[in-house]
Amino acid sequence: MELEPTPLPVDVCPLTGQGVTDISVLERRPLAVKISNFPPIVRPQAGLSFADVVFEHLAEAGLTRFTAIFLSKDAEKVGSIRSARLIDLEIPAMFKSLFAYSGSSGGVKQKIMESDFFDRVISPDFGHPGFYRIPSEGKAYEHTLFSDTYTLWEIAEERGLNQRQDLSGWVFSEEPPEDGTPATYIEFLYTPKYASAEYQYDPEREAYLRTIFGEPHTDELTGEQIAVRNVIAVFANHVETDIVEDSTGPRIYYSIEIQIWGEGRAIVFRDGQAFEGKWVRPQRHDLIRFVDYAGNPIPLKPGNTWIQVVPLDFEIKVR
Repeated sequence: MELEPTPLPVDVCPLTGQGVTDISVLERRPLAVKISNFPPIVRPQAGLSFADVVFEHLAEAGLTRFTAIFLSKDAEKVGSIRSARLIDLEIPAMFKSLFAYSGSSGGVKQKIMESDFFDRVISPDFGHPGFYRIPSEGKAYEHTLFSDTYTLWEIAEERGLNQRQDLSGWVFSEEPPEDGTPATYIEFLYTPKYASAEYQYDPEREAYLRTIFGEPHTDELTGEQIAVRNVIAVFANHVETDIVEDSTGPRIYYSIEIQIWGEGRAIVFRDGQAFEGKWVRPQRHDLIRFVDYAGNPIPLKPGNTWIQVVPLDFEIKVR
């Protein structure tokens, strides 16, 4: 029999399972921000360790990009901010969030303009304020755009869009389930030499420390390596579309539709263990949830979560 999640107290963040000292931070709308991950010179990014949830997904050419979800914490600088992809038609819908980004291909831009959350978009594409350039030696112009959560939430407030949303669906527990298998090291090799993510479990911190091709992945704001309480592999169908993302090089790269609706295989990693199950998202505005094969919620460890979106045939190295 499928168990229903127990409602969380009003002072507990529904995306982390952790209490907050200032309940007003949970009265605002989640904020999704598109953040670059390539070329390596964009690292360390600013603000990733302050996000409650981060999605990493494939973009064209075998590279990856992030969509970071902020709610319970603020970040004084976020970025560098880059262009949207088709998956960003889904993430703001399921989190009922604002969506801050810069630029998109013509096909993606049209779909965002036609979406049911276009009123929640914040982007210089449409002449919106809230972004600023911070030039840096060796960084191309497109990697110099930043913002901060204070400014973006202020814009939402001015638009009358900054209200608490129903984000129920995730279950949290300090203790892991009993049926896990060892997973103290996890490797997601998206593209050799270009896109990878590795996680090494640190039992003292009760978190996975994130690296990219063996180099610690740090946050510019803290100077510290990013630590993650939950890492979730979401296996989803990837379909190449006819939307052109890049035609400046020797070949044309097309936008990838990542079909994170319905259900599919998922692996939840927490406490140095792996738990097999499914992700489910029956309706467009449903928050993606993680359940075992009997339909019962897989409890997450209180804290932040990184969701690694991978193709159906993707192989994860675990030990």
